[in-house]
Amino acid sequence: MPSYSTRFSRLLALLIIASPVFSAAREPAEKLVFKKVEGNDLKLHVYKPAAWKTGDRRACIVFFFGGGWVGGTPAQFYPHCEHLSEKGVVAISAEYRTKKSHGTDPFACVEDGKSAIRWVRENAAQLGIDPTKVIAGGGSAGGHVAACTGTIKGFEKGNVNISSQPSAMVLFNPVCDTSAKGYGSKKLGSRWQEISPLHHISNGTPPTCIFHGKADTTVPYQNAHDFKVLMQKNGRRCELHTYNDAKHGFFNFGRGDGSAYRSTIAKMDAFLISLGYLPKEKTNHK
Repeated sequence: MPSYSTRFSRLLALLIIASPVFSAAREPAEKLVFKKVEGNDLKLHVYKPAAWKTGDRRACIVFFFGGGWVGGTPAQFYPHCEHLSEKGVVAISAEYRTKKSHGTDPFACVEDGKSAIRWVRENAAQLGIDPTKVIAGGGSAGGHVAACTGTIKGFEKGNVNISSQPSAMVLFNPVCDTSAKGYGSKKLGSRWQEISPLHHISNGTPPTCIFHGKADTTVPYQNAHDFKVLMQKNGRRCELHTYNDAKHGFFNFGRGDGSAYRSTIAKMDAFLISLGYLPKEKTNHK
């Protein structure tokens, strides 16, 4: 069993990577309420391409911030949103309830993630997007929320006739396994398997791209490896991009010399291009 200091260090790492210090992007064009919970508005921070117009049918990505289901901020993914909006995608960084903001547990985080994907698809015309090209993305605990939208059944609110499952997933050092071998089992107790993406992979799980550092001591790299293996066993596409000496949060804008951010962005673009969600001519990485 990890010591108290080890558990505290893991939580601190998760909270630090979600700090606004990693965001140097412009502010979102608008913030749209997608859910009202206990009198509080949950909003989508929306970035639209410069050439966006009503009636477009663009791909859309919804990012979920990290923070151990305890805290965090949508600003973590502002740089990713700005980047993808410049490539022609409607990019969104979503709010969701956390322990710090609303006193909630991880199950509420999953419910809010599903609500966000459903709202985006339901309001495709307003957003100028193609409802068949909705991608879920996120990092760490936010990667878990994104992964749950693609794997977990239940935790649905709103118009259940509209699917909350994304068309694809882009996950950055995500929590894929909430068992004792992964991350979060003590927070989830006996219900851990209900929202453990690894344990709900099926032949209907969306194509997935994962980025994970092998030196990650917060969310074990084995999470991602096992997820890829089971995806392949189910005949599903799963790319796993590993970074040998990278620790938790390595992918964030502003980390180190920026090379990991640029690398993961380039690979994310390539994945989305391969699915037809990002125009090939829009990408020009050196």
